[in-house]
Amino acid sequence: MKSVPMDGLKRELASLVAEAEAGNELLITRHNKPVARLSPPGAEPVHRGSLFGNAKLKPALKGKTAGRYLRILEEDRGADRR
Repeated sequence: MKSVPMDGLKRELASLVAEAEAGNELLITRHNKPVARLSPPGAEPVHRGSLFGNAKLKPALKGKTAGRYLRILEEDRGADRR
């Protein structure tokens, strides 16, 4: 990680932003102590449809649970919406 002093940041901002855009992280320092980090943006957020988290739960396994785990999951979902 490249270290850049505050006064260097002021002089070379455009080129340092281009460097971060290229994927490099830069550590910004003041009096040789880290104060901030300039890094490329993270991944684009995933688009989720309007029904995300609202669909009816269906059992994945047919077994001896009699759907008890589905009730627990539905209760847990309801707690998040309050």
